[in-house]
Amino acid sequence: NYSQAEKYLHSFIDYEKIPGISYASPDYSLRHVEELLHRMGDPHLAARTIHIAGTKGKGSVAAMIAQVLSVSGYKTGLYTSPHLHTLRERIRVDGGLISQAEFAAAMAEVKPHIEAINTSYDQAKQLTFFEALTVLAFAYFKKKQIDFQVLEVGLGGRLDATNVAKPELCIITPISLDHTEVLGDSLTKIAHEKAGIIKPGCWVVLSPQPEE
Repeated sequence: NYSQAEKYLHSFIDYEKIPGISYASPDYSLRHVEELLHRMGDPHLAARTIHIAGTKGKGSVAAMIAQVLSVSGYKTGLYTSPHLHTLRERIRVDGGLISQAEFAAAMAEVKPHIEAINTSYDQAKQLTFFEALTVLAFAYFKKKQIDFQVLEVGLGGRLDATNVAKPELCIITPISLDHTEVLGDSLTKIAHEKAGIIKPGCWVVLSPQPEE
């Protein structure tokens, strides 16, 4: 049920609650997330993707774009973070939150694959809370047969779990110093992490940025 699914999710390390601990070690990659998704039939590639990074405004931009797509007749998934009251706020289709039953069903689908992948990696590279939730969101969006998925980066960009997607459009909102213990202590280093969402062949919309 939903409470069991939520409890299972919270069994993973959560970098949102442990600021200062970096997963961005030199050998860290998203390979384990990609392997997990591939086991599940690559649900992250099922819909057209718009990917949004940046320091300020990315959640607002994601919400506005998702609304525009929905009222234009496209079935649209929106994945954002963090949440205010319930985890379900992070996963929406055409403005509606994923239901408790749908959340539990998606977790039941994803859990065996998570367990299989986690046994293949040492503890330092096992899935985090955000990575597991992102995989659940992709599985749910595929089941709902959405046309577009609008993804807000959780932290940084290059090593964020959402960066396994293949976007048609990337947006980078204004960049400033944030999460310096993880992303770097200069705008140059942080911009490098944010720009990691850019893929060959996709359009990029870049906000006006500081010269650095």
